[in-house]
Amino acid sequence: QVQVVESGGGLVRAGGSLNLSCTASGLTFDDYAMGWFRQAPGKEREGVSCISRSGVPTYYIHDLWGRFTISRDNAKNTLYLQMSSLKPEDTAMYYCARAEVNYCVALPPSPLTYSNWGQGTQVTVSS
Repeated sequence: QVQVVESGGGLVRAGGSLNLSCTASGLTFDDYAMGWFRQAPGKEREGVSCISRSGVPTYYIHDLWGRFTISRDNAKNTLYLQMSSLKPEDTAMYYCARAEVNYCVALPPSPLTYSNWGQGTQVTVSS
């Protein structure tokens, strides 16, 4: 049974940093690209970043370049998202999920092409 667990969220002031983790079990982690998604209240879930099975290349949506860094440790079956210079508009529930293939497709990442969702971790950025 596949299990995906996100952690690391919390409350932080604007300009602060958080490091999210996502640990997967029950699947061959390094067979797949992985993605981070977020969903703010009243909004649709959006893909924010993707990383191929090998760790390169990576992809980020719009203004996340330079603020967020996605990485993975295949030996630990763990995906990471380092977030810095956080803004109130980054407030959302953050989820990780696996792609259907080993590279990033349908950029920005589409939730429709990802599976094995975790329960999410809440990130709240105060102004």
